[in-house]
Amino acid sequence: MLTIRNLEVEYKKESLILKGIDLSMEPGKIHGIVGLNGAGKTTLLNTLYGFIRPVKGAILYDESPLQRRDIAYLEAENYFYPYMTGREYLSLFPAGKNGFQPDDWQKLLCIPLDDITENYSTGMKKKLALLGVLKPDKPVLILDEPFNGLDLESTHILTLILQQLREKGKTVLVTSHVFETLTSGCDYIHHINNGTIAHSYTKDRFGMLQQLLYSTIEQQTGEQIKGLI
Repeated sequence: MLTIRNLEVEYKKESLILKGIDLSMEPGKIHGIVGLNGAGKTTLLNTLYGFIRPVKGAILYDESPLQRRDIAYLEAENYFYPYMTGREYLSLFPAGKNGFQPDDWQKLLCIPLDDITENYSTGMKKKLALLGVLKPDKPVLILDEPFNGLDLESTHILTLILQQLREKGKTVLVTSHVFETLTSGCDYIHHINNGTIAHSYTKDRFGMLQQLLYSTIEQQTGEQIKGLI
């Protein structure tokens, strides 16, 4: 169980970005994190991975403090060293116990592993970065915008990959700007709003959350759009 208790994170010691996050995420489930711009999604993920130190609260995995060795993080923006091939990139990551075979993944995802990453498309880079997260076989995976840049086929393959991670008992956190990519694969979607978890939704209530989000966007921007067009 991944548990977040009363988590607070501040910005430049002036104001709180996360304002007492409380959330429990059971293993063997896919958890979506959704919220409008500025709600605190990326801050939450960066704090879970240890990039940001909270001012208050606890992050626990099986009732012990979460360690970097337990977690793999796919950031929304990925960095690749220049003049490095995809295969060399993957060699930087330690192998877990899942029998990771680069050539098998190359066939599935159509990634030219022996070409330098400068020649990769946006989608190829995203898939390569995803493999770097999968190779160590960590129990907790954080995937920030993993569907960005993927075509229809790759998006569906990623959804199938997430389902297999669920079957293996992983705890998976996923964010996406495209709400439908979350509803198709998540067991729960947690709505973050103004630095807190406003509510957690099960599959049968995803439609309610979607209606809430879209209604909020229309209220905030509807009049502005009318004035521009």
